[in-house]
Amino acid sequence: MRRLPLHTQIIIGLVLGLLFGLASIQFGWDPTFTAKYIKPFGTIFVNSLKMIAVPLVLASLIVGVANLGDVSKLSRMGGKTIITYLATTTIAITIGLILVNIVQPGKKLPESTRENLMALYSGDVENRQGVAQDVRDAGPLQPLVDIVPQNVFEAFANNGAMLQVVFVALIIGIALLQVPRSKGQPVIAFFDGLNDVIIKIVEFIMLLAPYGVFALIAALIVEIGGENPDEAFTLLYALLWYSLTVIAGLLIMVAVVYPAIFKIFVRVRYRKFFRAMRPAQLLAFSTSSSAATLPVTMEVVQNDLKVSEEVASFVLPLGATINMDGTSLYQGVAAVFIAQALGLGLSLTSQLMIVLTATLASIGTAAVPGAGVVMLVIVLEAIGVPAAGLALILAPDRIIDMCRTVVNVTGDASVSMVVAGTEGGLPQNEIRETVLNSSN
Repeated sequence: MRRLPLHTQIIIGLVLGLLFGLASIQFGWDPTFTAKYIKPFGTIFVNSLKMIAVPLVLASLIVGVANLGDVSKLSRMGGKTIITYLATTTIAITIGLILVNIVQPGKKLPESTRENLMALYSGDVENRQGVAQDVRDAGPLQPLVDIVPQNVFEAFANNGAMLQVVFVALIIGIALLQVPRSKGQPVIAFFDGLNDVIIKIVEFIMLLAPYGVFALIAALIVEIGGENPDEAFTLLYALLWYSLTVIAGLLIMVAVVYPAIFKIFVRVRYRKFFRAMRPAQLLAFSTSSSAATLPVTMEVVQNDLKVSEEVASFVLPLGATINMDGTSLYQGVAAVFIAQALGLGLSLTSQLMIVLTATLASIGTAAVPGAGVVMLVIVLEAIGVPAAGLALILAPDRIIDMCRTVVNVTGDASVSMVVAGTEGGLPQNEIRETVLNSSN
């Protein structure tokens, strides 16, 4: 398989995993075999990526900030990055709200299915409500408090505290801009070397990608089917309209919004960009984690798309932490879907509140699988919809999570292209030639 392009290898692993999972359900193979002897390989692969996520963010951000040369350039680039991220997030939520109001998938849910889902996932809902309640009780400024770690080593040991790692890296990078160059250069050289070492480790890990994706997809299919595959497929079919509404919104982001941004700001053929992004997108689909995909996203953006290291090292780690276009769109659709399913009407004011709340929630959403569901509770409470309705969407959420992570990663890379184009970090001629070659 090494002679095939990486994205082709990953596709083969994904398809074989899907076929294995379906065969396991169809022929009644023991699911414990998949759980004990197949899934662990997928877990090892994801853990390997998560293992290097924190050092990658730390090293790349420190080098990226330190190489900017002065604080004014950091302020300018940071302003462009955050404004663009907020803009794309707001657009994503708006698209989701428009679609869900047109399709109205919540009104297509049968009463019996609604009761089954509420009963089936009541325990999960209570757990997520507890987490969300802790967030609400902490007060409106608690996210600012959480950004500053009490102990940097504790933050470095927790992938869920990625925003704290970003804060520490930014502080170190800014401090390196303020000290004499002769004293700061050894520190910069250390983190620059560390960053190169991590990228090389990513190349080693990606040799396992096809096998890891096979294991992840096979285990997912078997877990969805369980001991009663007919029941699982019935529930998924009942929620088909909701799932299609979310996926349609995600497709609009990838096929309409991002190409429009490219046409306005970058002047680079989006089709070539999309082809170069395939390895990162396929990995995002299989892992459902922007953080786990970050090493591959950075490698593709720098090596294949030729975005300068100083831009990619700053924009992408920040995006994996605060930019969640796909997650925000999903939260908007899910909130209105639950309200429709429960027979609750939402005013225009309530839907505008969804835009505001989901945008802010996306900033604090951890880049790990399922984190968006917890933040959805906050959105539901903000518009007065019972959080217990969360049970209605948990059945297909794992698959939708895979799709929205692809959009999250694509959005991060798109914004890095926009920032690079406005900062002179994007050689136009070279990118066209490089991406064209990578697609052949």
